[in-house]
Amino acid sequence: MCGLCGVLGGKGHWSDSAAAPAVFANRTEPQTRAHERQARTRLLNAVLKYQGIVVRDWSGSSYLLTSLTGRTAIVDTIADLWPAAERLAGRPIDPLDERYLATLAKSN
Repeated sequence: MCGLCGVLGGKGHWSDSAAAPAVFANRTEPQTRAHERQARTRLLNAVLKYQGIVVRDWSGSSYLLTSLTGRTAIVDTIADLWPAAERLAGRPIDPLDERYLATLAKSN
């Protein structure tokens, strides 16, 4: 897909609550798609920091992953993000690894 198609196209993801405000009616503040993506990107960065991966929102339709060595990948969804992060890290990423969870707990 070319960059322009990615910017103009882009379907909503099931995790986007801005597209279904009735589902999250108890929110006290308005929720926009951009606000949700920013929050999701911050969370992904907190989780992948230990792996040496940085995640950026790319034009509101994809995610740009960058490793400490400069390797990059562009993915469309969070489901695509995990295999790409493993490729960039050069090793499997186990989100339930005890050392990894301990490191996350210390950072909070």
